[in-house]
Amino acid sequence: MGLFAFLGVLSPVHMRWVRLWTGARYIGEDQAGNRYYEAKARVGYKHPRRYVRYKTSIEATNVPPEWHGWLHYQSDVIPAGRAQTYRREWQKPYQPNMTGTQQAYRPPGHILSGGKRAKATGDYEAWTPPQ
Repeated sequence: MGLFAFLGVLSPVHMRWVRLWTGARYIGEDQAGNRYYEAKARVGYKHPRRYVRYKTSIEATNVPPEWHGWLHYQSDVIPAGRAQTYRREWQKPYQPNMTGTQQAYRPPGHILSGGKRAKATGDYEAWTPPQ
C-alpha cells in the first residue's frame, strides 16, 4: 500500500506537505477555483504528474474541458486566464454535470417534478401485427 493510499483523502495541510515533498509547482486556476499542479514524473513514467485540487466537491465533471485536456496530456497549453479564447461562438459556457442535484434536468412528467404529463394528442395510432 502506497503512502497516498494510506492517507486517503488529504486535508489542505497534508496537500501542502505533499506539494513540498513531491516538488509540485502551481500551474493555474480555473473559473471555478480549482487549482492545478505539476510534479516530477514518477519512477518508470515519462510525463510529469499533473493533478487538481478541487475548490468544492471532488467530482471530475467540475474540471472544465480546457483543463481536462491539459491534465490528460492532450495539450501542453496552459489555459489559465484564457479559457474563453478556446471557445467558439457556437459553444455554450462550461457547466458541470448536475445529475443528482436540485438543478438536474427533469422532463415533464418526471416523478420529482409533479409526476403529471400531458395527455396524448390523439394523433397516435397503435400498431397491430398483420393476421
